[in-house]
Amino acid sequence: MPQSAWSNKRERQYEHIKSGVLKRGASTSRAEEIAARTVNKERAQHGESRSASASSLHDMPASRRGGLRSHQGSGGRTFKQLYAEAAARNIKGRSGMNKAQLEKALA
Repeated sequence: MPQSAWSNKRERQYEHIKSGVLKRGASTSRAEEIAARTVNKERAQHGESRSASASSLHDMPASRRGGLRSHQGSGGRTFKQLYAEAAARNIKGRSGMNKAQLEKALA
């Protein structure tokens, strides 16, 4: 649901993100929500919106974050991702482990 304040570029960005989320198996409403939130945050970070939250302005852009926080990025998975997988696998002692220890326990 592109908004009237969005430029043609932002409408294309919205459709692109929405189609990507749909390909990953999300529902249509969830895909629309993710795409709209992402586009609105990008607009805020580039000064295209009238108001923006502090977290939108100071957080890393989605386009950069996706590459850095992916499984293949230079730092690998985040601590939160590793901890969630350890919890799913019911690994004992995970609450006292650091990132390196979690990676080793999950390997």
